[in-house]
Amino acid sequence: MARYPRLMPTEPRLFTATVARTERVSPSFQRVTITGGELAAFEWLGRDHWFRLFLPQAPGAPLRLPKVKGRSWWRSYLMIPAGERPHCSNYTVADFRPDADASELDIDVVLHWHGDELGGAVATWAVGAVPGSPVGFLDQGAMFDPPEDASEFCLAADETGLPGLRGILRHLPESATGTAFLEVPDGGDVTELAAPAGVDVRWLPRTNGHTPGQLALAALQEVSPDPDGYAFVVGESGLATGGRRALKKAGLPTSRITFSGFWRA
Repeated sequence: MARYPRLMPTEPRLFTATVARTERVSPSFQRVTITGGELAAFEWLGRDHWFRLFLPQAPGAPLRLPKVKGRSWWRSYLMIPAGERPHCSNYTVADFRPDADASELDIDVVLHWHGDELGGAVATWAVGAVPGSPVGFLDQGAMFDPPEDASEFCLAADETGLPGLRGILRHLPESATGTAFLEVPDGGDVTELAAPAGVDVRWLPRTNGHTPGQLALAALQEVSPDPDGYAFVVGESGLATGGRRALKKAGLPTSRITFSGFWRA
């Protein structure tokens, strides 16, 4: 297996931008739009194009970014003093609107609530993001990379993978067939999305008592995949690993399965 995804740039670029606006788009998602002159050079691949998002430690604090050399950035990041080191998280491009002077990039942030308390540094930032505040993002390319002969697709994600699956469905050729399982925390998170007519999009809103990823995994365990198809399973760790195991058992070669655990419940 290759150390790096094929669609990851060999010399990822670190961009700087500023917040343009923020808005609640569904009960579980806050959309932050960033803008800036540098974004005109961003080469968006569509699909599940993702990046590393850097945020100041606190509102109003300066943003200090690591130095990037080739694909190396982590050591430089750790060398930034703890009191100045930016928060870093991985996110997918929800949408991108290129413009020579004012390109815009959307980031859909999942809102995790613990009672009345909002959890997570990025979620807190997203809800209170102030226009003009700085952000940085390091381009990481895309993971979705099906074989050229694949025409049937099996896609599955929880809410953390929803922006990526939305982009993938938008990217698929009109002739594509298959099924996409989209598990979300709330029925209000079910929205219209673009997909080929031959792809059956199944929304799976959670109800009380369901562990995140459980509904999507159960759906995957009932799938009979085309051995010449391609599967993409991302989100909660148990969904990613369990989904891969179920699809392999059902006859899909591991070389035709991309999976990634974004978090652990």
